[in-house]
Amino acid sequence: MRDAENIREVEKLLTINCQESRVEGREFNGQLSIVNCQLSINWMGFIFWPKSSRYVSQRPAYLPTQCKRVGVFVDEEIQSVRRIADEYALDYIQLHGNESSEYCAQLQGLHLIKAISVSGRNDIATYRKYEGLVDYFLFDTKCPSVGGSGKQFDWTVLSVYDGNTPFLLSGGIGPDDAEHLRALRVLDGFPIEKCIGIDLNSRFELAPGMKDVATLRKFIDELNRK
Repeated sequence: MRDAENIREVEKLLTINCQESRVEGREFNGQLSIVNCQLSINWMGFIFWPKSSRYVSQRPAYLPTQCKRVGVFVDEEIQSVRRIADEYALDYIQLHGNESSEYCAQLQGLHLIKAISVSGRNDIATYRKYEGLVDYFLFDTKCPSVGGSGKQFDWTVLSVYDGNTPFLLSGGIGPDDAEHLRALRVLDGFPIEKCIGIDLNSRFELAPGMKDVATLRKFIDELNRK
């Protein structure tokens, strides 16, 4: 069960002057643009995978009205995805399982984010089968479970990404990573123009689905520092 007051507090971190950004409280997720000069929480995610400790089993008393709503699904039935997208007025659908390109094609008409699991350079090429079918990719750390490992992959392997689809950076990003993220702006070969945001999740939580608003605010301030 998502906490309505916590959702409101995170939504207050939204600012006008920013690109796409998101917080997941997988969900309750959050992403932050690392391109623009002013960063904030723009998207909020909600997990609709029953095996997740952050599973949204019932509608929260409050849903964000200023942030975009992102629904996270794992190999869910097409009809169920469409039903929940309509019920929760989701702006984006994040597919975090083994969904095929054919599966994505059946969801055309919805805005899609496809997660790509990464352990090394060779995994980046997986995006090619989804190019043109989704609005964004989300590059996350490959792990035995479905995301939520709290571990990072080597972000420099994204230098081989040559797709046209913008992407989000995910996987174990924590409160101490602001300087590391700022460095990506000038990292030789990193496709910074395609990286429209970052995904903040488990390392900014007080408990599953309960975001630490003070830590998020401090992190955003540090990331915005010149």
